[in-house]
Amino acid sequence: MNDTVPSAEPQPKATRALAASTAGPKKRTVAVKAARQRGSLKDSAVTCIDKVDSTYLQTLMGYNARRAALSIIELFLERLAPYGLKPVDFSVMSTIQHNPGVTSRQLCASLNLLPPNLVGLIQSLESRGLIERKPHPHDGRAVGLHATPKGQALMVQAEQTATELEIEKTAKLTPAERKTLLKLLQKIYL
Repeated sequence: MNDTVPSAEPQPKATRALAASTAGPKKRTVAVKAARQRGSLKDSAVTCIDKVDSTYLQTLMGYNARRAALSIIELFLERLAPYGLKPVDFSVMSTIQHNPGVTSRQLCASLNLLPPNLVGLIQSLESRGLIERKPHPHDGRAVGLHATPKGQALMVQAEQTATELEIEKTAKLTPAERKTLLKLLQKIYL
């Protein structure tokens, strides 16, 4: 409940607009009518469109890459949920699986992760029994990360699922187009 007493002084336009935007439907209609009467809102300023024009956005590489990624990630989250892996977990586990003994520093550099973000992730994967830490053979200060047999078995299934869902989501592309798209995208970030 609002205990403040309405001010008799006129409010600035920005304050009136904020009040109208946060008001209920009836108050908003009254505010719009009042604005039209004051002449601050003209009928010609109110427009309605049937179809959204995103032509410009579709010319942007980042926009298209993000839209494609979101489309794949949505299915990825659904299909990899049974494995308990989110995209970053999957990336870290896959890198460890294919690079036994990789260090945290190497993981951060390879996957563009911040070290503080990786610490909790490594602890979580270790507590699930998916990875283990072993002394680095050449650097006494470093620790190598290795997938456990449980982690290896999980990743064989998870990587197969990821491969299948990507083929499914890119079904409109030929195998050659898919290969070209991967190559072109990698030219941007590698």
